[in-house]
Amino acid sequence: MTEDRSSTSAEHLKGSVKEALGKLTGDAGIEAEGRRQKRDANASEASKAAQETGTKPSRAARD
Repeated sequence: MTEDRSSTSAEHLKGSVKEALGKLTGDAGIEAEGRRQKRDANASEASKAAQETGTKPSRAARD
């Protein structure tokens, strides 16, 4: 469980760095990739948390 959350946190951090780098350099592609990576990490974390509790993830987390 801890490794899963660590990898999810690492993916979220990488997404944040890419998004910031894209903003700084004016590269919309890198910025969008960072946002996507953060969104995917959040969805993955929500899905894992739902599996642990036995509930379905919210629609926002799935989108």
